[in-house]
Amino acid sequence: MHCPFCRNTDSRVVDSRTADDGQSIRRRRQCPECGKRFTTIETASLTVTKRSGTSEPFSRNKIMNGVRKACQGRPVTEDDLAVLAQKVEETLRSQGSAVIDAYEIGLAILGPLRELDEVAYLRFASVYQGFESLDDFEDAIISLRADHTVG
Repeated sequence: MHCPFCRNTDSRVVDSRTADDGQSIRRRRQCPECGKRFTTIETASLTVTKRSGTSEPFSRNKIMNGVRKACQGRPVTEDDLAVLAQKVEETLRSQGSAVIDAYEIGLAILGPLRELDEVAYLRFASVYQGFESLDDFEDAIISLRADHTVG
């Protein structure tokens, strides 16, 4: 860790605390050369492997943008989308892997989206799961109705 003031390559950790509900660590550091203090925030990065084989960093914004299309015209707010993206990220991080397949992200979206808005869930699932006929929609609707009678 380079000191942002004098560029010394050494620093001493003075204090460490968790931040973002345990998703990151905030460290207070002091440079032994110039004596100035600075803060660093450390997070474990998630990498997404796409179908094409390329990799890119995980992005909550990409989840929000993808789900936003399914939620057009529905009573879903930006805050709802942000909470959904956070739930998805927490689910993925809880799996304990730093590299995640893009398909796993879609699966992680389905549950929270179903709770948020069933119509948006059907829209997203129809594209994500590749519905090819009315029977596919009917099966999904039957499953949603079954959950209503059980719950």
